[in-house]
Amino acid sequence: MKWSIECLYCGNSLYRLADKRVKCSVCNKKLSMEKLNRIMTLIYAFVHNESANELAKRSSYSYVSVQKYYKEFRILIGTICEREYELCRAGACEYEEYFYLEKAKRSKKNAIYDAHNFLTFDYSNHIYTLLMPSLHKYKEQFIEDSLEDVYLSEFNKFKRDSRIIKISSHHNNIVKFWEYFEAQIVHYKGVSRKSFIYYLKEYEFKYNHTKSEAMDLLIQNYFKL
Repeated sequence: MKWSIECLYCGNSLYRLADKRVKCSVCNKKLSMEKLNRIMTLIYAFVHNESANELAKRSSYSYVSVQKYYKEFRILIGTICEREYELCRAGACEYEEYFYLEKAKRSKKNAIYDAHNFLTFDYSNHIYTLLMPSLHKYKEQFIEDSLEDVYLSEFNKFKRDSRIIKISSHHNNIVKFWEYFEAQIVHYKGVSRKSFIYYLKEYEFKYNHTKSEAMDLLIQNYFKL
């Protein structure tokens, strides 16, 4: 395969050392084949939506170790998404606001304070997301000022209006991303508020690229960290 004959740091040819590692003929970087195979296995599983728990069960890798690598991939994806945004931002753009709330919380009156609000931009079929400030930090203030019911009433009206707009509009790329995101995020069975941005960017990245493209981008960028 490509990664066994080309340096993942600079793209030049590799040669094998006596200790079973490989070394680049130009940048002199060294890498063990064991580590190389481990990284490739982890990236493949991540791109194909295999959970850390599933991979740990079928391999010799510990759950903690897999989680560590998956976290690194998500952080790296955030950097890749920002770089891609800089390249496409000058083009034509459409955008919509979106509120995501776990299904288990949608029937609860005050659950809206737990919603994740993000803008979704479509630059000629390339999706970019921007997470907005959380409403959660304002909850106590609304309660103290006796404005909670007023706010919830207005917000519920907004949700109804947004739903009407969404249903009546054509099935555009932004709506397709929302549907994709909602279908995928449930596999994690709850994501903390602090970590939500990383999962949002993960699915932005996966939506914009084929699995083959996603693997190549992660491989190319991971070894340049």
